[in-house]
Amino acid sequence: MNSNVLLGCMILLLICCCNAHQRRDKITVLPGQPENVEFAQYSGYVTVNKSAGRALFYWLTESPSNSETKPLVLWLNGGPGCSSVAYGAAEEIGPFHIRNDGKSLYSNPYSWNKLANLLFLESPAGVGFSYSNTSTDYYTVGDKRTAEDAYTFLVRWLNRFPQYKYREFYIAGESYAGHYVPQLSQLIYRRNKGVANPVLNFKGFMVGNAVTDDFHDYIGTFEYWWTHGLISDSTYKSLRDSCLSGSSQHPSITCSRALDASEIEFGNIDPYSIYTRPCNSTASMKHRLKGRYPWMSRAYDPCTERYSNEYFNLPQVQEAMHANVTKVAYPWSTCSDIVGSYWVDSPLSMLPIYRELLAAGLRIWVFSGDTDAVVPVTATRYSIDALKLPTVTNWYPWYDKGRVGGWSQVYKGLTFVTVTGAGHEVPLHRPRQAFILFNYFLKNRSMPVR
Repeated sequence: MNSNVLLGCMILLLICCCNAHQRRDKITVLPGQPENVEFAQYSGYVTVNKSAGRALFYWLTESPSNSETKPLVLWLNGGPGCSSVAYGAAEEIGPFHIRNDGKSLYSNPYSWNKLANLLFLESPAGVGFSYSNTSTDYYTVGDKRTAEDAYTFLVRWLNRFPQYKYREFYIAGESYAGHYVPQLSQLIYRRNKGVANPVLNFKGFMVGNAVTDDFHDYIGTFEYWWTHGLISDSTYKSLRDSCLSGSSQHPSITCSRALDASEIEFGNIDPYSIYTRPCNSTASMKHRLKGRYPWMSRAYDPCTERYSNEYFNLPQVQEAMHANVTKVAYPWSTCSDIVGSYWVDSPLSMLPIYRELLAAGLRIWVFSGDTDAVVPVTATRYSIDALKLPTVTNWYPWYDKGRVGGWSQVYKGLTFVTVTGAGHEVPLHRPRQAFILFNYFLKNRSMPVR
C-alpha cells in the first residue's frame, strides 16, 4: 500500500472516529424541552488528565441557522466553583430556561446561540457534572490548573468536533470568570504564537461584572455601597482608612475584614441585584465577595437557582445529557462548596494579562450591570482606569429602541459597556440589552447611539 493510500485511510478512520464520538454525545431530546427545536445540541465528557481520571463536562448548543459558519463561543461561570450549565446556560444566555416546576423548559427569545455556537463548560473538576477520580483534586485546585485543564479540554474537544477547527473563537464569562477568561486567553495566545494557522482561532474575550484587580475592585466596591446607601458614613470612613492606607497595589487583611464586616448593614437584600426582591431563602445565605454565590437576582423570579437544582438532579435529565448519574447523598449542585472553599491560588490582579493581550491586538470587551453590589460598576471602572489606556470615544449613552440601555466608553483596544438596571448576571436581568451587547461585540462595533 503506497503512502498516499495509507494517509487517506488514516484520515478516513479519524473522521469516522470523530463522527462516532459526536453521535454518542448528541442530545436527542431533553425532558420537558419545547417542541420544534431547530438546532443540534451535544453534551458529554472530555478527559483532561487520564492518570488522575479528571474529566470536564460540556454542553454545546449550536446556532439554529448557519451554524457551520458562525463563530464558536466558550462561556464560563465563576464562583470559583459554580456551574456554567446551571447559570450561563439555564438562566442567562442559553436557548432553554427552566420553569418553576423544575421539570420543564421554555425557549429563551434572546439566546446567544442565535448569533453563535455556544459551548458551556463546567470547570474545574468538581463543579456541576465535571469530576475527578482523584478526590484530592477537589482540595488542590486553583486558577492555574483551571486554565490548563480548560485549554486541554478545548484541544481535545476540537479533535472530537473538527468542524470547529480554525473557526473564529471567543471566550465570555462573568464574576470570578474575570480570572478564568483572561488566564485561559493568555494561555491560548501564548501557545498560538508562531503558528501560522492555529486550530484555536482565538479572536478575543468579553467579561461581565468581573473580578479583575483586588485593590481597585475593593475600593470601587465600598464606594458603591456608600453612594447607594447600603452602609453608614462611619463604616465608609472606616473602610477608607483600612483600604486606602499602606500599599497602593493590594488590599490589606484589615481592609478585607472590614469589607466582610460591613455587609451586616445591608439588611435582607440581594447584593447581586440591590433593587429586586431576594428569594425567600436568601436571608439565610452567606454572601461574600469571592465565594459561592446564589445567583438569584431575576426581577421576575429571584429563585431560578432552585429550578436548576431540581431539573439537573432528575435522573432522566442526567441520562439525556450523558452525565454521570449522581447519588442521593451527593446530589448535583449549582455550586461546589468544596471547590470554592479550598481554592489554592488566585492572583491579585489580571491587569498584567490585559496589558499583554491588548498589546497583541486581541478584542477585549468589559461590561457591567449597574445594580450589582458584589462586583459593582465602580470597581470595574477603577480597574480599567488603572490600565491608563488612551480614550478613543468618550463616555456616551447607548440606546435600545430609543431608550438608554446603558453607557459606554471606547479605549484603545478595549471597550467598556454598562447595562442599566442589570445586576450581577446581566443577561438574566436585561436579556434583550445583553443580546444587543453580544451582537455588537461579535461585530466589533461601538454600541448604538440611537
